[in-house]
Amino acid sequence: MIDGDATIFARATGSGRAAIAVIRISGASSGHILKRLAGDVPAPRRAVVRALHASAHGGDLLDRALVLWFPGPGSYTGEDSAELHLHAGPAVIEAVSDALVALGARPAEPGEFTRRAFSNGRLDLLEAEGIADLIEAETQSQRRQALRQADGALSRLYHGWAERLRYLLAHQEALIDFPDEDLPPEIEAGLVSDLGRLLDDMLAHLAQGEQAQRIRSGLVVAVVGPPNVGKSSLVNRLAGRDAAMVSEWAGTTRDAIEVRLMLGGVPVTLVDTAGLRETLDPLEAEGVRRARLHASHADLVIEVAAGTLPADAGTSRLQVWNKVDLAQAPAGWIGVSAKTGDGIDRLEAELIREVVRLTDTGVAPPMTRARHRAGIDEAVGHLQAAQQLALPELRGEASRLAMQALGRLTGAIGVEDLLDSVFGQFCIGK
Repeated sequence: MIDGDATIFARATGSGRAAIAVIRISGASSGHILKRLAGDVPAPRRAVVRALHASAHGGDLLDRALVLWFPGPGSYTGEDSAELHLHAGPAVIEAVSDALVALGARPAEPGEFTRRAFSNGRLDLLEAEGIADLIEAETQSQRRQALRQADGALSRLYHGWAERLRYLLAHQEALIDFPDEDLPPEIEAGLVSDLGRLLDDMLAHLAQGEQAQRIRSGLVVAVVGPPNVGKSSLVNRLAGRDAAMVSEWAGTTRDAIEVRLMLGGVPVTLVDTAGLRETLDPLEAEGVRRARLHASHADLVIEVAAGTLPADAGTSRLQVWNKVDLAQAPAGWIGVSAKTGDGIDRLEAELIREVVRLTDTGVAPPMTRARHRAGIDEAVGHLQAAQQLALPELRGEASRLAMQALGRLTGAIGVEDLLDSVFGQFCIGK
């Protein structure tokens, strides 16, 4: 069990050779520890150079470091905090860490700084998840999406829905508390109508959620087609390297080969699959089964053909005719030559267009995690039930349950069981 009252510390910069290493300290004893190490506590948020000693009485000189002091509640965690910008030698970091332990601090657990920020009201659960996504962001689209969430865009949307529900509940209570009053029927009809509009907004948000999750986790694009049409060569050409084995023998690719690349600022996994045909070879037949499975689960399918138009050509978003150096592409197909590179630029442009279409989240902030979808699904279910209930008391109870589901998303209520899983994904020092 984590001791939330302890003063904690962790290295906030990466490992490996570097000029500077930053150690963060947070907790009630931060000022005392800083005074013992550096001789005094500098003015808030002002960087000063100090000699760090193992004790306040002329102990061993540990380093000459840049020191910053952040008194709570105006710090990241909401607690008294400090930063030590050290020379990044392993011996320096080890010596300072040992001195911090000797002064009563302990190493932080993964995500403990951000968890304290959540506990002290500096951010909510959605914003904390945005910070985790920002740390993991590999592409510009992931960075932009994570920043929007970390800045509270998703929190404001859900809080706004909760406020609308609270307003509706207040008026619903009037119907319950004054059943004998001659209230106009338009009041109840208006409440039901407002409830329907809120439900429509939530359903639209759910429909948008797949795009955001694709940005966060990346798209999967399956490359399928008969044997010997150049699927592996095409994947290699798009990847810019020899990722898949190429052979003139049919059935060379028997298992899916995944190649990761960036398209339109989104991570994309190209899956080179076995050639689709009837076969008595059990190994190749298994490869064909897996190819069809990958195609059924992919975000996008590229159907490749060459020489002969397939009798069962599918309705893939992208149909690619390879080997245009040997035969012209039929109408509606993108003509390329994986061998010479002809048409590859057009194919890449079409792929980027599809990636943008599949990840377009519009103007509203999108949900980014399965947890968000589950919470909104629960709220939607309660509101749909409320629409079917005639008694104001029952309709009000269903609306309250929907508001509680929204509260669990932001961390306002009932989230203790979620905290370990949410903050456990953070790196040490954040």
